[in-house]
Amino acid sequence: MKKIRKGDKVTVLVGKHKGSVGVVRLRLCPSYLLVDGLFLSKKHQKPNPSVGRVGGVVQIEMPVHQSKLALVHPETGKPCRVRFSLSEGKLVRMVAGTNIVLGA
Repeated sequence: MKKIRKGDKVTVLVGKHKGSVGVVRLRLCPSYLLVDGLFLSKKHQKPNPSVGRVGGVVQIEMPVHQSKLALVHPETGKPCRVRFSLSEGKLVRMVAGTNIVLGA
């Protein structure tokens, strides 16, 4: 079970975008995620009329390792850690140190 999932609100802990907040759009592999509006990179693209693609410089979202992200606490808006707990026979994600269930 992954601690950060699609649709979670996360904050960036390190790098150029430190402190920025975004929503996880996609999990590419077990460790890399795409975050909406963050980690944009410019790519030079050749035109391809058969596909309908225009040439020029485009911005694409780059994947980021999950260790550089932290979940945002639903009440305080600060980065928080996640723990797993059994609740009514199901494994649920909770904010560490509290009884707040995530994604419920």
